[in-house]
Amino acid sequence: MTQSVVVQVGQCGNQIGCCFWDLALREHAAVNQVPARSPLACQVVGDGGSISKGKICSLKARAVLIDMEEGVVNEILQGPLRDVFDTKQLITDISGSGNNWAVGHRVFGSLYQDQILEKLRKSAEHCDCLQCFFIIHSMGGGTGSGLGTFLLKMLEDEFPEVYRFVTSIYPSGEDDVITSPYNSILAMKELNEHADCVLPIDNQSLFDIISKIDLMVNSGKLGTTVKPKSLVTSSSGALKTRHKKPFDAMNNIVANLLLNLTSSARFEGSLNMDLNEISMNLVPFPQLHYLVSSLTPLYTLTDVNIPPRRLDQMFSDAFSKDHQLLRADPKHSLYLACALMVRGNVQISDVRRNIERLKPSLQFVSWNQEGWKTSLCSIPPVGHSHSLLALANNTCVKPTFMELKERFMRLYKKKAHLHHYLQVEGMEESCFTEAVSSLSALIQEYNQLDATKNMPVQDLPRLSIAM
Repeated sequence: MTQSVVVQVGQCGNQIGCCFWDLALREHAAVNQVPARSPLACQVVGDGGSISKGKICSLKARAVLIDMEEGVVNEILQGPLRDVFDTKQLITDISGSGNNWAVGHRVFGSLYQDQILEKLRKSAEHCDCLQCFFIIHSMGGGTGSGLGTFLLKMLEDEFPEVYRFVTSIYPSGEDDVITSPYNSILAMKELNEHADCVLPIDNQSLFDIISKIDLMVNSGKLGTTVKPKSLVTSSSGALKTRHKKPFDAMNNIVANLLLNLTSSARFEGSLNMDLNEISMNLVPFPQLHYLVSSLTPLYTLTDVNIPPRRLDQMFSDAFSKDHQLLRADPKHSLYLACALMVRGNVQISDVRRNIERLKPSLQFVSWNQEGWKTSLCSIPPVGHSHSLLALANNTCVKPTFMELKERFMRLYKKKAHLHHYLQVEGMEESCFTEAVSSLSALIQEYNQLDATKNMPVQDLPRLSIAM
């Protein structure tokens, strides 16, 4: 069985990672019909352990937790998952990175390099067949963007044969970190150069999804109800308003994405997909490794009671802009390739039928008209009969990068806040120009692909075999 190591970096990365482990435990508990904290429920996602008086004794998640502030990690260690994480696999500081990529990357990267490498090696040694590292981080802060991308180069040097999958949370235009455009652009250069696959997720898109849940519940559409103590409600039981971002519910959606992404490695299926197959089939060119994700049903929180979606409707939803975890409309852009990861009692004939049904409305590059990769996992998410995760290498990711570049240039033209970065040893203004040039080159690659849209597909002559 292939194995992965989860690396949670920064406040956002650790909150999402903690949510992922909690959901994974619940999922395996439901499948095995055992208590959620028993070793049987966790043996697929962590390293084996024993149980005593209903508590975990030695079971530990295969994860490394890193944050340059103690707050979130301390909360985890005081919460219900405290026994799941090995305290020897945690790295924290006190001061934090101050929303500064340079501090996270240059200062803390150098300071903690040896410790981080030691803990990564220890996690890798516990694996019989290590396939990939999952890095979870945000792009807007200092630790997530700076130290999170510092890790990538370290992993590439130390474990060159192991895939590096990165889940990156991109800041919205209303982000409360003023320097987030600088941090994001500097981090993007590292993602371009050292990641195998990046799943960009937009904070604003997550917020919009949660707002839609609120509207459905308030309007009573489809008989929707919210369960008590749901993540989509506040602690007082009232729905969170648009003025207060429900981060727990937003993190939960990302955790469910990771849950579906890893389902083939955790459960049996008639057509399982290894993570290395995603990179092999969906990334035709090294730098174009950004995959737009969509999830259906969106409410795999099991916190919202809604009627199940019909199978065909579920496939249609996966290609609509309302189900994308990035503000994008893939139907009006160009596909390089697409993976469909289906869970539940679904037949391959159902998948193929829906692909044929949707193909006329989707535009693929002329040289990869059959660029589909599919997987079937027999175990559905808790509370649902089936689910679908779609990963698309699609030029619709380009507007997100263009908007990020525009926000960066507004600050950079005035040299605003630049001195905070330049006072860090090793940082020069050329770091910024190189980073924005790297992003501009990436955008240009997408432009060149978009220029081929609506071009006729060449009918290549078939090979003739003499009989």
